[in-house]
Amino acid sequence: MSDIVLTTLNAKYAHASFGLRYLLANLGPLRERGVILEFEINQKPLDVVEAILAREPKIVGVGVYIWNAEQALRVVADLKRIRPELIVVLGGPEVSHETDRQEITALADFVITGEADISFADLCERLLAGRRPLTKIIPAALPEFIAKASAGQSGVVSPARTLALPYDLYDEQDIANRVIYVEASRGCPFKCEFCLSSLDVPVRNVQLETFLPAMDRLFSRGVRHFKFVDRTFNLNLSFSRSILDFFWQRYEPGLFLHFEMIPDRLPEALREPIRRFPAGALQFEVGIQTFNEDVAERISRRQDNARLSDNLRFLKQQTGVHVHADLIVGLPGEDVDSFATGFDKLVALGPQEIQVGILKRLRGTPIVQHDAEWGMVYSPHPPYEVLQTKQMPFATLQKMRRFSRYWDLFANSGNFRLTTPLLWAAGDSPFRTFFSFCDWLYERLGRNHAIALPTLAESLFGYLVGERSADAPAVAESLWRDYQRGGRSDRPEFLKPYIPEPDRSARKRALEEVAMKRQARHLG
Repeated sequence: MSDIVLTTLNAKYAHASFGLRYLLANLGPLRERGVILEFEINQKPLDVVEAILAREPKIVGVGVYIWNAEQALRVVADLKRIRPELIVVLGGPEVSHETDRQEITALADFVITGEADISFADLCERLLAGRRPLTKIIPAALPEFIAKASAGQSGVVSPARTLALPYDLYDEQDIANRVIYVEASRGCPFKCEFCLSSLDVPVRNVQLETFLPAMDRLFSRGVRHFKFVDRTFNLNLSFSRSILDFFWQRYEPGLFLHFEMIPDRLPEALREPIRRFPAGALQFEVGIQTFNEDVAERISRRQDNARLSDNLRFLKQQTGVHVHADLIVGLPGEDVDSFATGFDKLVALGPQEIQVGILKRLRGTPIVQHDAEWGMVYSPHPPYEVLQTKQMPFATLQKMRRFSRYWDLFANSGNFRLTTPLLWAAGDSPFRTFFSFCDWLYERLGRNHAIALPTLAESLFGYLVGERSADAPAVAESLWRDYQRGGRSDRPEFLKPYIPEPDRSARKRALEEVAMKRQARHLG
């Protein structure tokens, strides 16, 4: 039995909850009285409730995020119906803003807004001692990675304000089967209005003297895939370089590091250590969002597009970094032509993946100030995507959603790395030609999900040969090379007239040496 249950619903089993581990690590004397119970969003809420109540807790802390808000509401509602005396505490970005407008916060006993790592422990201590706070909404005191002197007590350090790192709470099953999240900093210096990070306090870095030994312990336990959740990993160059040097000293085949990078900040001091890593070892998530400078200024986004372009060319031409670049559809004042110009520019720069995201109105973000002027209409349901704007009516945004999904299936997946560019091989606009292909494909399939790989391949073949008058044997050869990229050797029926019986072993052997399958399909 556990007095304190920490729980959330993850998007997938592989996504271990970083936040819950931080909460447990910082419970202090109460740590042995707490337990983490993780679930997935596709589980039945009543099954989740049953598992929680089986622990006979006094306090349940629930992490609420945009991807689990609806499921978390059902879980909390049923918990309070069955056990009204159970104390339910909410936390997470979804309930940290517009708290008074949400059904789930009305049902809960307490809501901690902001970074709850320390404040949750303080609240639990009071509740278990019978000292119930008078206020329901509890703004979290800002935790620090580094102990600091308490105000008014010269030289006296307050350890209660200092974060304990959670990495020893990843167990052997986590290490074997799940994404291992780590962070070297919190906060963001930028004020992009669509992002919750625009509300963050200034960036705070961990102490490398404690962080790097924690990473070394994870590495010694077998972790080879590290996903850094820092918003701006390359903000402090000497700090970033120290971390890259640490991992380079331990490099071995299979090591994979994911970082979120500021796109226009990559000086030589950071380029040099990046060059060392072989192809497939580093992945950079690069938030570009828009190339339209008027739109960027409107949403308070600072970005030097010339330096950004130079950095992407460097990463493409001189490193083995896998670049995942983001663009946003539906920003206030951006129309299809503007987005197309930016998309084509990004395709020419050659990132391995382009994530086409639909603008979301995250709770608390100042993007809402543009609603009236630019006709912004958002869904009231998670994930709060924009439904229409003055420049993009609903029908257009629906087509852009399909564009995003099909681009992920054909281009980002790496399954058609050679063949997808044939759509614009004659110098046409990548956006316009792929947009037309999406219309053609949706008209025939009527869906953008649950499409088997052979169906995708045959559709691309049919469009290129039938609609674009491409040479059938050449397209078949390109598709066959793509089809084998993931180690597949079965010839789709439509390719058999053009492709002889294959050698099934060579590509498979090559792929066995690469750490991440999706990234491996983008390699030559």
